[in-house]
Amino acid sequence: MTLHITVDDLTGPAIAALLREHVDQMRAITPPESKHALDLDSLRAPGITVWTAHDDGNLVGCAALKHLDPAGAEIKSMRTATTAQRRGVAAALLTHLITEARHRGYQHLYLETGAGDFFHPARTLYRRFGFQPCPPFAGYRPDPNSVHLSLTL
Repeated sequence: MTLHITVDDLTGPAIAALLREHVDQMRAITPPESKHALDLDSLRAPGITVWTAHDDGNLVGCAALKHLDPAGAEIKSMRTATTAQRRGVAAALLTHLITEARHRGYQHLYLETGAGDFFHPARTLYRRFGFQPCPPFAGYRPDPNSVHLSLTL
C-alpha cells in the first residue's frame, strides 16, 4: 500500500461519508455524555487541520490536529476506513500528525479515546507510539468511558 496523506478541505463526498460513519458509530457505542467525536462542521472550525490518506485514489483514513495552545495540540477524528483496517493506515496517519506537531513547535500532543473493548486497538497503537495516560485536558472531565493520553514531543 502506498499512502498519500494530504490536507483535506472537507468538501468531498468521500470524507463526508467517512466522518458520518465515524460519528454514527461513536454515537452507537458511546453514551451521549462521553461522545467527543467531531462531525464535519465541527472539524471546519479555525485551529483544526484535517488530513486524509488515500491509497490508489481511494480514501482509506483521516485524522485531525486541533490547536489547544502554543505548547499543545489534540489529535481528533482518527479513523480508518473499514476496508483498510489492519493495513497500517492509522500508524501512518499518527506518524504524520506527530511529525506535523513537531514542525509546528508543539511540545505536547493529547488525545481522548474510549475505555471500552472497541477502542483497545486504538489504545494499543497510541501506547506503541509512546503516549502515556494523563489527566483530562482542554475541558474534558474524568469519565469512566474515556482514556486521556499525552505524548511529550
